[in-house]
Amino acid sequence: MPPTSAFAGFRFPTEVIVVAVRWYLRFNLSYRDVEELLVERGIEVDHVTVYRWVQRFTPLLADAARFSRHSPGGRWHVDETYVKVNGVWRYVYRAIDQDGQVIDVLVSARRDAKAARRLFRRALSTLKVTPSERTSPRPGSTRHPGGPDRPGNSS
Repeated sequence: MPPTSAFAGFRFPTEVIVVAVRWYLRFNLSYRDVEELLVERGIEVDHVTVYRWVQRFTPLLADAARFSRHSPGGRWHVDETYVKVNGVWRYVYRAIDQDGQVIDVLVSARRDAKAARRLFRRALSTLKVTPSERTSPRPGSTRHPGGPDRPGNSS
């Protein structure tokens, strides 16, 4: 037996569901706006139904779109910042190419070269692509404004 579709059992055709979810995600519309656009095209659907479609099918569409991304460029850059996650400061390292496409992201408890190397190793192993040029921030170039509860500040 062929595998069942994720869209099987729904009242509306797959094309209608995909278009509604795409409009919501791409054009920053409200669920009621998407409902109105569909009604203008002769498809009567409630905004709650659009909400349920978005919740259910967004991960599927994101996975499908991931394969259509272009291959990363030859110049990679590592960017770092810090964010508070559940009340604890963490460092976020992000590898991007010259076109701004995010290659990989790493969250680390420590700010050190070891974490940046780990990010590069993981990106190289998953993509099987070697960049011609790699750039990372100079040590000590990031300042940490704020009070004593932020990393890098001693008061």
